[in-house]
Amino acid sequence: MDDDGVLQRDKTIHFHVEPFEGANIEQAAIDFNGIDPFNPLRGAVSESEAIKEICKEIRKGQKAAGCNRSVIVAHNAAFDHGFVMAAIERINYKRIPFHPFVTFDTASFAALSLGHTVLAEACKRAGLGFDNKEAHSAKYDTEKTADLFCYMVNRWKELGGWPIPDVTPQSPELEQELNQE
Repeated sequence: MDDDGVLQRDKTIHFHVEPFEGANIEQAAIDFNGIDPFNPLRGAVSESEAIKEICKEIRKGQKAAGCNRSVIVAHNAAFDHGFVMAAIERINYKRIPFHPFVTFDTASFAALSLGHTVLAEACKRAGLGFDNKEAHSAKYDTEKTADLFCYMVNRWKELGGWPIPDVTPQSPELEQELNQE
């Protein structure tokens, strides 16, 4: 968030990750997204290395902002939160930066604010554009989700929804008016 209270995407942390042992990877998923998780040219790192580096970067941001926990923002946040927390558990990582149950789900927010739950359509309605050829790459979808979240929060603020106005009566006249309603 900048000095004017405008939320914007900060930086992208990106890894190609090796599948963990016992991962259920269906051929239909590989065919759909076009990513072969076993291709040695991907330059993939272990799940442990990726999670540790991501958490390290998040903790740096927390320290700079004076925060204790970070909230996962995702399009279908319950799925992503569960996925990340399961990875953290698999590698027995102890310094978890994420809130244990709070998430911000851009699919739900988009349904409310833009009238659509599909990421591509919500981005288009927000004027952010969406390249269907890039869709379903984790990096592209994550960046578009972040941009969409920022757009919705900033739009809410522009419409007067944040920060919430103080409704404490400021004068006897205002107090009397509020009591009559």
